[in-house]
Amino acid sequence: MAPRTGYDVLVLGEVLVEIHADTALREAADGTPARISYSGDALNAAAAAAAAGARTALLAVVGDDELSVPLLHRAAALGVDVSHVRRAPRANGAYLLASDTEGDRDFVYWRTHSAGSTLSTRHIASWRSLLTGTRALITSGITGALSPSGRDAVVAAAETVHDAGGHVSYDPNFRPRLTGRAEARELLARIAPLTGLLKTSCPADARALAGTADPRTAAARYRALGARTVVVTAGPDLLLLDDGTRARFHPVPVNPDPVDATGAGDCFTGTATARLALGDPLADAVAYGMAAASLSTSGRGGTGHVPRFAETATLAAAHRASRPTGGRG
Repeated sequence: MAPRTGYDVLVLGEVLVEIHADTALREAADGTPARISYSGDALNAAAAAAAAGARTALLAVVGDDELSVPLLHRAAALGVDVSHVRRAPRANGAYLLASDTEGDRDFVYWRTHSAGSTLSTRHIASWRSLLTGTRALITSGITGALSPSGRDAVVAAAETVHDAGGHVSYDPNFRPRLTGRAEARELLARIAPLTGLLKTSCPADARALAGTADPRTAAARYRALGARTVVVTAGPDLLLLDDGTRARFHPVPVNPDPVDATGAGDCFTGTATARLALGDPLADAVAYGMAAASLSTSGRGGTGHVPRFAETATLAAAHRASRPTGGRG
């Protein structure tokens, strides 16, 4: 990647108040204990990118409610520059979840008319110098599904970075309670040709957006839309990397004591994008992303455990040394 000025990674998206219940949501009764933290796919990815060594800034709109101050303090404590965050006279979005090690949980969201949903091309215009100077941008389908103005903002930001020669990472992150398949597919078709890395899941995203439950077929269809490199997570322990020359499965390093898989995919994207922006080869960046994602499941919530890069590199090296030559192709 060519030398650039400014940030290594910018993350465009939504920050959420996270309310973590101590029991399965369908069993939550009056008096069920819960804890507050801060998450959202943008903050999860930004925290991971910063931990991986990238100079990282968050491009987001937050509210004017009482939780905005601790929310931004948490982001800054995670090493993310929040000086470019904008404010809106709205409440911040929030969500309720329970711990889950497989990543297949249900969420309950409160985000209609949230501050994050006011993101627009007006904000993108105000961040133009940052976007043209960054090495990489991370954004997602969730950000684009929050509102029509958010969708336009995602496209405008991706076009700005791509046209300036930067890298774009995109995760469709399909959420059926937030958007329809047709709208998500339309946004994907606009963004895919701009992406250097498209990270997605199978079968969840793949069934809805690529019409298949097969990771190889999904990757091929995303690449046909124009994505240069596609990463498909196929459950908690397997990942498919398709860089256009070959599509190969890679086992994810094992975390022997997982607590919660919330945000693991965002951690992968943040880490891999950061290492690409810092000049690592694709194979190494993906290996670091897998290791960081596995380690992240040791904490509760999206930012409950953001692994230091030394920890990530150690696990990636041990995993590489333990793997037999060859493997599933």
